Amino acid sequence: MTRRPTNATAAVHYRVDLQSLSAHLFAVTLTIAKPAALQRVSLPVWIPGSYLVREFAKNLQQLQAHQGGHAVALSQLDKCSWQARCQTNQALVLQYEIYALDNSVRTAWLDGARGFFNGTSLFLRVEGQEALPHELTLSAHPDLPDWQLATGLTPAKTTRNGFGTYLASDYGELVDCPVEMGPFWHGAFVAGGIPHRFVVAGAPPAFDGEQLLADTQRICEAEIQFWHGARSSKRAPAKPPHKTYCFMLNAVDDGYGGLEHRNSTALICKRQDLPRLGHPARAPSVNPSPEQPTEGYKTLLGLISHEYFHTWNVKRLRPAEFTDYDYGRENYTQLLWFFEGFTSYYDDLLLRRAHLIDDVAYLKLLTKTINQVLQTPGRAVQSVAQASMDAWVKYYRQDENTPNATVSYYTKGALVALCLDLTLRQEGKTSLDVVMRALWLRCQGGPMTEADLAATLEALGGRSYASEVAQWVHGTADLPLQSLLTAQGVKVLEEPAQLAQRLGLRVTETAGVQIKTVLRGGAAEQAGLAAGDEWLGLEVGSGKSASAWRINKLDDLMLYAASASKIYVLVARDKRLLKLPLTLPQSVTTWRLTARDSQLIGQWLNAA
Repeated sequence: MTRRPTNATAAVHYRVDLQSLSAHLFAVTLTIAKPAALQRVSLPVWIPGSYLVREFAKNLQQLQAHQGGHAVALSQLDKCSWQARCQTNQALVLQYEIYALDNSVRTAWLDGARGFFNGTSLFLRVEGQEALPHELTLSAHPDLPDWQLATGLTPAKTTRNGFGTYLASDYGELVDCPVEMGPFWHGAFVAGGIPHRFVVAGAPPAFDGEQLLADTQRICEAEIQFWHGARSSKRAPAKPPHKTYCFMLNAVDDGYGGLEHRNSTALICKRQDLPRLGHPARAPSVNPSPEQPTEGYKTLLGLISHEYFHTWNVKRLRPAEFTDYDYGRENYTQLLWFFEGFTSYYDDLLLRRAHLIDDVAYLKLLTKTINQVLQTPGRAVQSVAQASMDAWVKYYRQDENTPNATVSYYTKGALVALCLDLTLRQEGKTSLDVVMRALWLRCQGGPMTEADLAATLEALGGRSYASEVAQWVHGTADLPLQSLLTAQGVKVLEEPAQLAQRLGLRVTETAGVQIKTVLRGGAAEQAGLAAGDEWLGLEVGSGKSASAWRINKLDDLMLYAASASKIYVLVARDKRLLKLPLTLPQSVTTWRLTARDSQLIGQWLNAA
């Protein structure tokens, strides 16, 4: 590996070069101005916001060290840590390569069309010097003059295209500012007095960037207003915690997700979900309110809203256990139901308050969340507090039994927030909006505990909410959704569920009917169906009147079963053909929410 000059001026300096686009390799040079005699370095095993040990060191190769032109021996201590025996009076230089071919928001990517990385994937941590200033130099590729660079780091000396040197106050800031590179589309706007930049990689020619900018600006303004609107009030934080913000969106053929950072976010979406020139991104509304976003674009706007809300809720206001991240192991907390769940409650609600969706669209989104929870048998097995602790081994490692054993701290956490908000509003003393702002002030925009939430609820609501928190957060009983929504002017209707839900199944139908999940207590489980089965056909009737049918999709079942209440299903399992008796259920329902009292609903959806 060729050594490169670093021109280091900070205590810890990194230089990143695009080593090989075709081999997908970043080259990193780390210069430690004053190393320890036994200097340890380590690469994180996880990235904050994504609670899974991902072993980033698996992509590190060709690690070398030298001082004053002489090689320094490195001893590997474990899967992600090394130690160098150094002279303390001269700089230690480490060089290595990072393989980057993960097209997600969590790690790193490099090819001839785009470069992207999170610092947790590239930057060895200089143990003992994490709190010192860090400097990063990002080098342009000589054969890619049209490439640009975007990051939330503070520029020190950069070119017009963004390459050059950036500053970070410490290691935590360095790795919390991802970097996007390439010939991307970019635009800018100001919200709440704060400059925002939006870059989009992979956008098709029909992409309507101005529409995306305008709608994102409305989201940002609504969320800044949520947290800081009443600036003269002692119950509102004085000003936003970030001075600039950068959205980095990677548009792909099929993908979805986001990861929050302190003053930026990395997003991924389907290209077809982007707004298009000449094709309205909004579908006609049944109400006199503005046209509504199409389903795909609505999903993207909800993602943007979610990640931007994290600027306050998890990046600053955060679990006390996350005061200082330990990058070498799992970091546990029982509070993901609050930080992810409450953010999930507000992401759609703030789309409504930004007037990007109407009441009908919002209630449809809320209906979807409620049904997702009600159709998860694991809600009776695991509390959302337990789900938060188990994220490392269950939420991020889902299998065929996940819906039966777990509940999502995103979706049920959002419904806990809904129940708290409606309870507070109906008691007439406060709302969850006020509680969130008061929590920010109480915790000074920093670490918080469940006790902080309990104290804030009691101070503003005029009574203890310990019983509700115990039942809703630490218990597994169903939430009082119907009574609270009805009292808020929402009509709750129960309708026949889709066939898969009635049977207690989740299937894929790309090549016949493949059973993905069998839900606990459902008709499919009682029949003996199992995940991995291929559902080939069915038999109806008996004796001379019996008939057998091949099915290609689940809906074929009702075509051939007709009014029969019991049939035999024919499945293939490990190359064996099985005939299993299935009783078709009739009473499985799903929820649908509609407006009953628009004035009551408006008091909730329009409030801030």
